[in-house]
Amino acid sequence: MYTLENDKLKIKVKKTGAELCGISSVKNNTQFMWDANPEVWGSYAPNLFPIIGALKEDTYIFEGKTYTLPKHGIIRNNENLKLLNETKNSLTLGLEYSEDSLEIYPFKFKFSITYVLKDNCIEVLHTIKNLDDKPLYFSVGGHPAFKCPVYKNEAYEDYFLEFEHPENSVTHLLNLESGLVTSQTKSIFNNSNILKLKHDLFNEDALIFKDLKSRKVALKSKHKGEILSVSYQDFNYLGIWAKPNGDYVCIEPWLGIADSETTNQNLKDKEGILSLAPNKSFQATYNIEIHNNHLV
Repeated sequence: MYTLENDKLKIKVKKTGAELCGISSVKNNTQFMWDANPEVWGSYAPNLFPIIGALKEDTYIFEGKTYTLPKHGIIRNNENLKLLNETKNSLTLGLEYSEDSLEIYPFKFKFSITYVLKDNCIEVLHTIKNLDDKPLYFSVGGHPAFKCPVYKNEAYEDYFLEFEHPENSVTHLLNLESGLVTSQTKSIFNNSNILKLKHDLFNEDALIFKDLKSRKVALKSKHKGEILSVSYQDFNYLGIWAKPNGDYVCIEPWLGIADSETTNQNLKDKEGILSLAPNKSFQATYNIEIHNNHLV
């Protein structure tokens, strides 16, 4: 377990999966992250690479060969990440390809994630480097789960998400058995920027948005005002999710998406997949900002 602390925030990061597992106020110890209760959902903030969500039959095809990858890829729950750099206000953990990884993901890569504490903000920087002599195909994203409600004597229904702009995006529905994206959609916003939280909102699994105008969303309480916000300028997909019985909400910036039911399973054709030229690096950052009112 690694920790970073300034005069406002303390964060904790697990070595396994380089997973952010705690955000708290230094002065009053208010906790902002979900506690990963294993009876509901035993994760805090998985890091997603080189896929987002599920593959059809957990498999994909690259250059005529079939490979198998678990949901969300190879960083989540991986015990082989190493601490690459540590400063007073930052931590960087990373993973390089191995003979084992090449068996399931045939690319020579270096993945790293850096957490930077800046005042009341946590910057989450993903860096992918292609160490191969061929293009690297990948997706990358975050899955942070925030406590909801944050305070005692509040209910889940007292909370809502406020988007940066009024939205008309539809959510793309998942097949609940396979986890694959169907052709069905559902209206959510109706030119509003407010999404009221209620447990049954997630009866059909995650809300998946492909074309939001907003690149920032705030978690707010009717009683306590803005709790925190997530800014995701570098990410063009967004997932909102919780287990229907979970007192948390995940705000998930993605570069990529789960397979569709109609996929041909070819990695190069996968929706949202990114391509990185040999010896090149790619970076994408999202930010978590805790409102100062809750840090005093």
